[in-house]
Amino acid sequence: MTPFTYLRADTVNDAVRLGAGETAAFLGGGTNIVDLMRETVARHETLVDVTRLSAAVTETAEGGLLIGAAATNTAVAEHHGVRTRYPMLSRAILAGASAQIRNMATVGGNLLQRTRCTYFYDTDGSHCNKRVPGTGCDAREGFNRIHAILGASDACVATHPSDMCVALTALDAVVHIEGRDGARTLPFGELHRLPGDRPDLDTVLAAGELITAIELPPLGFAARSTYRKVRDRASYAFALISVAAAIEMDGDRIADVRIAFGGVAHKPWRATKAEAALRGQLASEAAFRAAAAAEFADARPLRDNAFKPELATRTLAAVLAELAKGDVA
Repeated sequence: MTPFTYLRADTVNDAVRLGAGETAAFLGGGTNIVDLMRETVARHETLVDVTRLSAAVTETAEGGLLIGAAATNTAVAEHHGVRTRYPMLSRAILAGASAQIRNMATVGGNLLQRTRCTYFYDTDGSHCNKRVPGTGCDAREGFNRIHAILGASDACVATHPSDMCVALTALDAVVHIEGRDGARTLPFGELHRLPGDRPDLDTVLAAGELITAIELPPLGFAARSTYRKVRDRASYAFALISVAAAIEMDGDRIADVRIAFGGVAHKPWRATKAEAALRGQLASEAAFRAAAAAEFADARPLRDNAFKPELATRTLAAVLAELAKGDVA
């Protein structure tokens, strides 16, 4: 075990000050960062406990919800406003982990969890540009069943592991951030990065910046939404493909829609091409498949995951068919 210093922050200002060092990290529930340190993938000299910061879920003046970053996944999934107004988020959280992990894991920590690529965790012999920049990516020619088909690069084909983040991407959430230069907000879709030639950087956060809250904007038709996750086993495996979707109908036609995919890229993937293809269309299997085809036209499957575009297409079509009929309770 690498020795480290443990500090506890009582205020946001304390957290930003204590977490300013390059080797510091913020500690929420610890369900990912502790594993990373135990496996020596991460080596932090200072951990700043931020679990005493805001865990409240409150109404915003605009009619949305503001979720404190220290809120547990369980608290968010069970919140009445989330379950009734943003059901895709509740369902994504419940699909993501066991009750024990949800009781510990925090919203802020969920956003910052790292890939579960096997080569990233194998410190004994695997080459991984995300873990050690410049060493190569063994996943490209290795076992790559769970890896990316969109937005990948020669440097990295890892996928983002979060279920919650897929729903937040579809909901146009806003991230509230505090740092040494003050407060700022960021559209959720801009928080995570595609790998490019720096796959070691998962987000656009500067060193020492702290996520303090997630804001869900008012989106009336988000009440007609759901999340579906396809995985190798039912017991809390990471997604091969997941879909978060919300739909607004005008008779038999799709007036508006929000779609995001998990399991396909280095970040939660907002399906803007599919959304554009669906607006104004009759809700039909043909329209759903055409929208998926538009989204995955640039997909670059690897040897072991060539099934993913078709699996994603079938999953999207099934989800949208249920939502269009109002069959999802």
